[in-house]
Amino acid sequence: MSSVWAPAPEPPTKLGRHRQLAVGAGLHVSPIQLGAMSIGDKWHRVGMGTMDKESSFKLLDAYHKAGGNFIDTANVYQDETSEEFIGEWMESRGVRDQMVVSTKYSLLYKRGASFEEIPQKTQFVGNNLKSMHVSVNDSLRKLRTSYIDILYLHFWDYNCTVEEVMNGLHHLVAQGKVLYLGISDTPAWIVSKANNYARMSGKTPFVIYQGEWNIIQRDFERDILPMCIHEGMAVAPWNVLVAGRIRTDAEEERRMQSGEGGRTMLQFRDGWLRNETERRVCKALEKVAEEVGAKNITSVAIAYLMQKAPRVFPVIGGRKIEHLHANIEALDISLSPEQMKLLTDTVPFNKGFPYSLFGDGSDYNIVYKAAGHCDRWPAPQAIRPQKA
Repeated sequence: MSSVWAPAPEPPTKLGRHRQLAVGAGLHVSPIQLGAMSIGDKWHRVGMGTMDKESSFKLLDAYHKAGGNFIDTANVYQDETSEEFIGEWMESRGVRDQMVVSTKYSLLYKRGASFEEIPQKTQFVGNNLKSMHVSVNDSLRKLRTSYIDILYLHFWDYNCTVEEVMNGLHHLVAQGKVLYLGISDTPAWIVSKANNYARMSGKTPFVIYQGEWNIIQRDFERDILPMCIHEGMAVAPWNVLVAGRIRTDAEEERRMQSGEGGRTMLQFRDGWLRNETERRVCKALEKVAEEVGAKNITSVAIAYLMQKAPRVFPVIGGRKIEHLHANIEALDISLSPEQMKLLTDTVPFNKGFPYSLFGDGSDYNIVYKAAGHCDRWPAPQAIRPQKA
């Protein structure tokens, strides 16, 4: 065979082993996304982590050098400086078309240093066409690009019809400003209704869903995850590491002694120390990490989600390059069914009615079992690392 078609060299890490995004999206992306909520320098005034331009560029360089191509940001992150830094980095490195960049609209993103600076803000929030138009044009400018790879609707505002939203989003795709559509933090029934409308009317459907999901917070598994599997959508979980609370006892003791502490977020108003449930989960993660030879329990927590369902692309943030490389370890971890069950059972989760009555479709229910013996076709599976 001609050397023109010689196989590509192995990537520096498994971030460079790209995967098809979704059934309806042939785009190929890294298995772990770089979350860019900390990239930018404006949220220090609200008590959240920030990064100056130099440290942001170093993190972006490290992710790209490791084979990563999938960056997640939003119009509102770091009061718009996240998009600005990413856009300047891509332009300065000449890598725009190598990267897959997702951004979002719907949250209030133009707040100004004071209310008086921008007294009229209602056009910069919500799902409506005006908010969509203004936000997308601003994002294109900040990202220094002519197109957005994936545009998310950030949350459902309950003020718009699915027709208004899907027609508007489809026009952005038709104009070439947006390539693929995603939706975030929205009830499953709304996503299903929107995608059904899109298919029936020849419009562009959502191909990826982003929402909060981790080993402790599992509401996602009730309706959203089954919907994504049946719709062939990709899944982009955020808060995978429970706002930094996935840590060993030794690490927590070290932070207490040094006074370093940890992050606090709106979900955790009781400080940075772990509660009893979190400590129990971390003990289980430590046990599994020891069994599989993993250096970090955080990488086990990431691998756990990635192996629960197909097309899971975790959004992992952070500000330190060493944490980025620790997270990549998840791509080398293969968990056995027994290990998956151990971790799942650590925090019991009840899906409730109607699943409690007739099951969730993972097996034949009591009615079928009373009628006879049936063999069920296997469900779609996640990509699992091959053991050496």
